[in-house]
Amino acid sequence: MMTQSAILRLVRTVGLAAALATTSPALAQNPFSAAAWVNGDIVTHYEVEQRALFLDIVRTPGDLEAQALEALVNERLQSQLADEMGLTATPEEIEEGVVEFAARADLGVEQFLRQVGEEGVAPETVRDFVAAGISWRKVVQTRFGPVARADANEPAVETARLYSTSLDDAELLLAEIVVPITAQNQDTLREEIGRLADDLNGRTDDFSEAARRFSVVPTREEGGLTGWRPFSAIPPVLREYFLTLAPGETSEPISLGPAWAIYQMRGVRERGFRPPATSAIEYATIPVAGGLTPEGLAAAAELRAAVDSCEDLYGQSPAGLEITTAPLRDIPTDIAMALSPLDPGEMSFEVTRQSGSVLLVVMMCDREVETPEGGLEAIQQGLFTAGLESYADTLLAELHADAIIEYTP
Repeated sequence: MMTQSAILRLVRTVGLAAALATTSPALAQNPFSAAAWVNGDIVTHYEVEQRALFLDIVRTPGDLEAQALEALVNERLQSQLADEMGLTATPEEIEEGVVEFAARADLGVEQFLRQVGEEGVAPETVRDFVAAGISWRKVVQTRFGPVARADANEPAVETARLYSTSLDDAELLLAEIVVPITAQNQDTLREEIGRLADDLNGRTDDFSEAARRFSVVPTREEGGLTGWRPFSAIPPVLREYFLTLAPGETSEPISLGPAWAIYQMRGVRERGFRPPATSAIEYATIPVAGGLTPEGLAAAAELRAAVDSCEDLYGQSPAGLEITTAPLRDIPTDIAMALSPLDPGEMSFEVTRQSGSVLLVVMMCDREVETPEGGLEAIQQGLFTAGLESYADTLLAELHADAIIEYTP
């Protein structure tokens, strides 16, 4: 017998779950009476029962009757439009669709239909489902294929290359306390900040207060909060360590070169998009005398107001300007942390040198990113498919808005 896991993989592949919404009349005793009328077309209780049985086979959670009914109402609307456009699936297309459907579970058509039939699902139920899907795809591709292809143009592909869709990546919200190494504290700072980390572990309010008192970077004004930062922008040596911290947990002291820092985890969240893997970063550094004193910060702010990009720095020719291109792993930790939230053209005033007497202005010039597997053609195809899905969702919503749908108790 076909296993439930095999059927589950099969149904997920053709996207059944994404087609379902919620509404919930009970099944009537007469299986061929109307569960709903859709622009005069009937959806019977028998059809609802069949679809609910199919959902039960794949262990779909929730109100199966409600999900089955709404899916069938959607398919009626889709099929009605396909009929109007002369795009209804042909018998040959339906049979080919059933063959493909069964093959994805490593089964022949007869074996597949026999095995789902043993669970109470009729062959006509499978064929009707396949036919509705084929007809709707033909409608969407005919109506929106050209515009979706035009949308997947070169600028859109380049944007997608820089921001690929993924829910596997994350953003981290951290709080930080950064203390520079000086001649007076160089022998004791590591131990002292370690004790501070122990004292503040799990105490977010106290950590924020300590950041305002002891930290030397601008985040002290926000109680040490760094803002949400992409996990991929965190220096590689720190990524796995930060993910081991529970919310409220404080890190061990971390060397930033001329300073020691402690971080407190405040949160982790998934994102709807993320920058792909960064192969290298181009950035500029400009030393400014005075460190984080009002005079030093004023000079840094004057520089920021005078330039919009790293190219503008050449015209300004500030003393000590260096522009570097390097893999993220080779960038000093404090500079990498400062770069992590920046877009090209933005500056950070968080890094210091020479025991805090020099402010090292850090400016993001550019990120070199790796092209995702499959190349630009794969990105373009993904944009085309996503565009079709978006247009299809909008069209279905319009069909609902214009339809006369009556549900029968």
